[in-house]
Amino acid sequence: MQPTGITYHKTAKTLELTYPGGSSATIAAELLRVYSPSAEVRGHSEAERVLQTGKKHVGIVKLEAVGNYAIRIVFDDDHDTGIYSWSFLRELADNQADYWQRYLDELRDKNASRLPVIPVGQWTPRTD
Repeated sequence: MQPTGITYHKTAKTLELTYPGGSSATIAAELLRVYSPSAEVRGHSEAERVLQTGKKHVGIVKLEAVGNYAIRIVFDDDHDTGIYSWSFLRELADNQADYWQRYLDELRDKNASRLPVIPVGQWTPRTD
């Protein structure tokens, strides 16, 4: 079902979808990013799917309509190849708890983190 409205809440980093009849759903940008329907993330089969790490603070910089069936989301980490169909967005919204748990379980199993990696080379040790 196509939403009647889409609002990005920059501070909360959430995408709010409003549907006919007044119902709405809110999805975190992080969840949208880690489950991007792009080949870069999904691969061409479940076995090729790439776990996305370090995306806790990812935001959205642009939304683009793709025909009347989807949107393309441009994230602030430069990822921009996922086409999010209305049905996929609804699936993600309706089953967020399951998607979040699967994501957290995968991170734990791979000893990975939602937090971004900060290169050590950018810090200068104090000499005092």
